[in-house]
Amino acid sequence: MNDAMRNGNSFPFLYHDINELEHSNQVNLPRVSVVMPLKGFGEHNLHNWRSQITSLYGGPLEFLFVVESTEDPAYHAVSRLILEFEDYVDAKIIVAGLSTTCSQKIHNQLVGVERMHKDTKYVLFLDDDVRLHPGSIGALTREMEKNPDIFIQTGYPLDLPSGSLGSYCIYEYHMPCSMGFATGGKTFFLWGGCMMMHADDFRQDRYGVVSGLKDGGYSDDMTLAAISGAHKRLITSPPVAVFPHPLASDLNFGRYWNYLRKQTFVLESYISNVNWMMNRALFGTHCYLSWGFVAPYFMALIHVAAGLRFYVNGYSVEETPYTFGGLSLVTILAICTLVELLSMWNLTRIEVKLCNMLSPEASQLSLASYNWGLVFVAILVDNFLYPLSAVRSHFSQSINWSGIRYYLKDGKIHKIERTQRSKDMDPVFTDLGGKHLYGKKGLPMRGSFLSSLSRTLAQWHQPKKFDC
Repeated sequence: MNDAMRNGNSFPFLYHDINELEHSNQVNLPRVSVVMPLKGFGEHNLHNWRSQITSLYGGPLEFLFVVESTEDPAYHAVSRLILEFEDYVDAKIIVAGLSTTCSQKIHNQLVGVERMHKDTKYVLFLDDDVRLHPGSIGALTREMEKNPDIFIQTGYPLDLPSGSLGSYCIYEYHMPCSMGFATGGKTFFLWGGCMMMHADDFRQDRYGVVSGLKDGGYSDDMTLAAISGAHKRLITSPPVAVFPHPLASDLNFGRYWNYLRKQTFVLESYISNVNWMMNRALFGTHCYLSWGFVAPYFMALIHVAAGLRFYVNGYSVEETPYTFGGLSLVTILAICTLVELLSMWNLTRIEVKLCNMLSPEASQLSLASYNWGLVFVAILVDNFLYPLSAVRSHFSQSINWSGIRYYLKDGKIHKIERTQRSKDMDPVFTDLGGKHLYGKKGLPMRGSFLSSLSRTLAQWHQPKKFDC
């Protein structure tokens, strides 16, 4: 992009070659349908939706907002947004109804695909917490046109922590997503927040895409990644597919735990025996590496405590050889920690700079708001809790996702329970966006770190009562 600007291109965030902006090129661009499954309405949604429908893609483009029912708070917010832009964009809101055989998100996506334009060549699935750049849709489409063998194009979030420990845990959890950029764009990891696919794959149920999702599918990205692996299809991510992901200002530790539970629960869903074995391998490897990462810090605390005790009691250096040997290992661990934090800082710095260049009209992002002390604490907390969450998910075989409880059997959803809520009950919020899932608005749940953990312990024995 810098090279393009030096060569006189004022729009490198759209095209590296300014000649591609010529009308003769724009009129030949393929039709794209953007499907956005919605649930609830939160503090960042309106800004995110505006960034999505004001794309500078030059080809035919339609936006399909899909909700469960007209009672969803997102329905009225989207309706007003569509009315505001009705003369400029092709957008409509679709009521999908209740899911019966798969998760509500997947149900909304499939209904959106059924209603897309008959001439649509590519379908782009976006979560409502994705903040697009003006040229994002064009960049994804160009890659699909260059390489027809691409099965799915994806992108990854750049989390913008709100200041709470829970938000930094989310930031740390998503950081490994960026490894797709280190492999030349080819990756096996898929983020459900941004997925572009061939529309004909859904029309023809190619590779069992529709049936695999519809028949008990819980996670859209894990299911599609499994289908891709089974049929040796290509998943890629262009280097510009990094999207700012602002986290809720009131994202407390309890909501982070609920989010982690949903993430580990996906390892319990599968579509084949091979997929099951891969999930088990990922389960064991992740748990081993997570606690293997945390364990040295507990050991270091023991060494430091022992060293302080010898120092306070006045022991000489000759009398404490093993302690100083341990402290040397602590020093090595501290150096490794600094290198890791420096690497995370540098990667975040590059992604922040890239996002600022890709959205020159938006408020500029900054690294100044990141608290790297909290980042370090979040690394330890997240890696310590991951195995606990994974084990809990394995033995429960059920999860509450946005007020809907799903039960798994043989890796597929076999039972769905919806909680009936009265008008006098407190509102329920989603985990990352802090969105109101029901019409009533109120104060967000608040709780300390200890109260969140105590609530978590109670969940082990009474999941239906506490999980929400």
